This record gives sequence, C-alpha cells and structure tokens, in this order.
Amino acid sequence: MQKLSLSQSLQQKLSPQQIQFIKLLQIPTAELENRIEEELEINPALEEGMDEEFEAKDEYDDDFDDKDDFSERNDDIDIDTYLANDDFAGYKMQGDGGFEEEREMPLAMGSSLIDSLMQQFGYLRLTEEQRIIGLQLLGSIESDGYIRRSMQAIVNDLAFSQNVFVDADEIEEVLHKIQTFDPPGIAARDLQECLLLQLRRKDTTDSCVQLAIRIIEEFFDEFSKKHYDKIQRRLNVSDESLKKVVQIIIKLNPKPGSVEGDDNAAPYLTPDFLLTNVGGKLELTLNSRNAPELRISRSFADMLDTYDKSNKTNKALKETVSFVKQKLDAAKWFIDAIKQRQQTLLRTMNAIVQYQYDFFLNGDETKLRPMILKDIAQMIDMDVSTISRVANSKAVQTEFGIYPLKYFFSEGIATDSGEDVSSREVKNILKDMIDSETKVNPLSDDKLEKMLNDKGYNIARRTVAKYREQLNIPVARLRKQL
Repeated sequence: MQKLSLSQSLQQKLSPQQIQFIKLLQIPTAELENRIEEELEINPALEEGMDEEFEAKDEYDDDFDDKDDFSERNDDIDIDTYLANDDFAGYKMQGDGGFEEEREMPLAMGSSLIDSLMQQFGYLRLTEEQRIIGLQLLGSIESDGYIRRSMQAIVNDLAFSQNVFVDADEIEEVLHKIQTFDPPGIAARDLQECLLLQLRRKDTTDSCVQLAIRIIEEFFDEFSKKHYDKIQRRLNVSDESLKKVVQIIIKLNPKPGSVEGDDNAAPYLTPDFLLTNVGGKLELTLNSRNAPELRISRSFADMLDTYDKSNKTNKALKETVSFVKQKLDAAKWFIDAIKQRQQTLLRTMNAIVQYQYDFFLNGDETKLRPMILKDIAQMIDMDVSTISRVANSKAVQTEFGIYPLKYFFSEGIATDSGEDVSSREVKNILKDMIDSETKVNPLSDDKLEKMLNDKGYNIARRTVAKYREQLNIPVARLRKQL
C-alpha cells in the first residue's frame, strides 16, 4: 500500500547575480579586461564609456545610485515601468561560461621548440614509414623535452591511428636519430638518459667526461642521492677528480625543452592595488583597469521606449521586447557586479593594510603579524570564502615590490616571551641559517630545530621540515657539497 508523506527542508541557493559576482571577484585584473570584452561582444545592450548627454536624462538613472556608494555613477533604466504587465518579463544569464582565455604577452620573437625540431627533422634521410614514426615521436615530446610515453604505447598509436605496423626496435632506431638534434638531451625518456645524451656530445677523450659517463651509467642512484663516498670507494677516485666530475654533471640541463620553448618567458604580474607612502601615511588605490567605464546602450533603451508607445498586442513585438529586456537586465547586473567587485576588493585590501600596517610602512618582513583569512573576514564582516577569492589571485604594488595577497597570510608561532610571530618570519630565519651553513656538513632538521628553540621559537622538528619543504630546500644530505 502506497503512503503519502510531507517533508519540509531549507535550502540555500545562489542567485544568478551572486554567481556572476563571485566569478568576477575571483579573477585577477589581467583577466578582467578579457571578461569585459567578452560581455561587450555577446551583449549589445552594454557599451564602454560615459555619455554625458544620455546620463543627464532622469528617466534612465533611477536604480544604480541607490545600490552602491561608488565614486562613479552609471546609467540605469527603470525597465519595470515599461513592462509592468508583460508576460515575457524574465532574465536569462548570458556570458557566464568559462572565460579563462590566455593573456597575450609581449614576447620576443623566436622559433618554438617544435619548430626547431621540425626544421632539423627535415634534413634526415628517412623512408616514408620512418618519417611517420618520426612525426609521431616529435608529437610525443613534452614541453620540457622528454618523451614519457613508452615505445610500446607509440607502437600502438601508430597501428590504430596511422595504420602503420612496426615494432619497438624500429621506433628506437628513429628515436636515436632525433636524439642527435639540438638542444642536447632532447627526446630523452628519463633524466639519466638526458644527462648521458649531453655528456656524449662533449669531448669523450677527456678522462673526466669518461668518468662522468660511467658514474651516470652505473651509479646514477648513488649520484642523485649524493652518496659520493660510495662512488669513491667503488671507483677508487680522488676527491679532486670527483669534484671535477660533479661540476661537469651539475652544469648539464635537466630540462632541455626549456632552452627554446616558452618556459623562459616569465609572465608579468599585474597588480590589482597600488599602495603608496605619502609623508608616512599609506594611501591605497585600485588599479585603474579594475574600474572600467560601462553604460547601458541608449539605442536599446529607445527600443523599449518605442514599444511603450506601440501596440502591445503584437506578438512579434512582445517577443522582441522580451529579448531586449533580457539584454538590458544582463547589462545592468553586469555593471552592478563590476561595481560590487571594486567595493569588495577595496574593503578587503584596506583591512589587510590596517592589519599589517607596520610591514607596509617599510617592508620589514619581521614586522609581519600572523594573519589568517578569518581575521580579515571578521574585520569587514564578510564570509571567509569571499576573502579567499580576493586573496587567491590578487597582488598589491608597494614601494618595495609587488606582493601577492597570499603572502600576507601566515600562521602564528609561539615564542618564549608568550607572543605570536608570523611563520613567514620563522621561514626567513630558517633560510638564513641554511644559507650560512657549512655545505660540507649541512645542518639537519634536528639541529635546525634546536637552533630555532635557542632563539626563542617554540617549533617542532616536523614543522621545521614542513617549512623547509615550502621553501623548496632539500634535506641536509642533498645539500651536501664536496
């Protein structure tokens, strides 16, 4: 027997406007321009610039002034007065898909890695089958210059996609030809092979080069773990000879693909905020690119005005005005979201500056206070997730450099005096200790822990290890030098 039951539940859902605001808030300034251009392309009701004549008309500027307290005022259209009894009133969010376009960077002209390899490939004398194999291999080279797909996988690729049936030995024959290309070490299958390819390009009559090849061939694991004493005992070589060999090997390129690829191009970090010190007083401003001038299209507003004076029983005209209203709503909400983004960014950054005021005065990292997302969220009465979105991809330009906002958030470490200091301060002291250590006998994590405790920082060995890893500093054994 079927039973009927009634249940009641509460659910919280984001409105389309909130979703649009969240998406705009989390993108950095460099991507905001692309997002605005995208919206301008898909929404003809949105325009750039300020039209003073149109802005002066009172009939179109009712709503925006009531919503936000921004310095600049945008045009708004009281659409509901036109369509009070319109059955087609509604809104469909437009342009909220992915907008993760690559930023165009002004880079120096130069051939890419694959262009260079294809040019060298053209000089090889190959059969048609070998040419197909070679192109498959070139397509398998990753950005760092390695081929990580197995030879059997490439055999299968050729059989299924090219209808070419070969074995792994035939693949390797063509691979060895490609491995003679520049840069040296290209198309290696692992680091060991990459280093050997580069060493074999050197003067192999040199005894140190011969010894380096033997060490990489026979004692690669010991060398990578810096167990130099084991290598010396096995090969019976002097300290001086081993030093020369180590110098040869460490000068080799572990990522040959970055020589001519785009890995060398460092992206420019666009600051979202500008912080200046004027007579000992800090002044914060938004990057002007965060405050675009946008307005509602006058022609679209005139279309609604025309509809208001026409026969509203015309079905085609009602459908047209429904489309116009959707675009006008989308434009209005987009402008609102941009303004709300500006306000949230400024409120968050002002709170960070207030919290870390001593640091921003002179850039002294020892003045950084422990700060977490919750601290800022409580200061400005916002959700932690909102602060996280602001801090995740934004940066501030100061008189002593550009800093990502994430830089100012850190944990607190207790000291003997009972005060809390920023974990970033502890990391700087830890880095100074390691930089000044004797590389022949580097400091272990246990010794570093004791040294920090002696300085008054109550820190455990596992925390020392965590901070060392965050600083990309290897363990003591791998920092050892001859």
